[in-house]
Amino acid sequence: MTTTKQYHKWLWCLLVFLSFSYSLKAQKTDTYIAQGDTAIIQGVVVETPVVEKKHSPHKASFYAAILPGLGQAYNKKYWKIPILYAGIAGVAYAIDFNSTYYKKYKSAYRDFIIRDPGNKSYMEFIPPGLTEEQIYGEYEQWFEEALNSKKQYYRRYRDLSYIGMVGIYVIQIVDAAVDAHFYNFDISDDLSMGVQPSMMPPIPGDFAGVGLQLKLKF
Repeated sequence: MTTTKQYHKWLWCLLVFLSFSYSLKAQKTDTYIAQGDTAIIQGVVVETPVVEKKHSPHKASFYAAILPGLGQAYNKKYWKIPILYAGIAGVAYAIDFNSTYYKKYKSAYRDFIIRDPGNKSYMEFIPPGLTEEQIYGEYEQWFEEALNSKKQYYRRYRDLSYIGMVGIYVIQIVDAAVDAHFYNFDISDDLSMGVQPSMMPPIPGDFAGVGLQLKLKF
């Protein structure tokens, strides 16, 4: 009888030990099992949150201010960079062209007014068929006004070209900032309109009504 009781006692202890060991093993197994972007915690599949790097409009503006086109590269709008630099090259050419001719007409006008025999830069602007004697004779006033008018013309367009260059610089900064603001903006492909019945809430002193409502999904 005593042997039977001892046998049951040891059998019970063995079952408790095995149960406890299995529980520890199961807990250790189910605590964390990495599966790519997911994990199993105590039998529950938990997805690892994806931390998205914030796209900063301030950084885009700062990069664009340092170097034109760098903000567009930060926004991954690479196709805008060749267009930007084509515009810069065009305006730079306009600045050079107008500056060159402004300086030429400025020197020609000055030399014509001073009438220094050693400086006759205005000679290249005398129209074909006219001589220097005619320019200093019957056409003197006309030629002087023509030189002054051309000088003012090229100076005006030189200044406008500089303004255009500053405008391109400012616009590309604004463009980089706007693109950065809308970098993470997404519009769903499901653009639909739904029609469904709607129960209008009752108004004191009036009756409740039934109608239709339209829902637009963007």
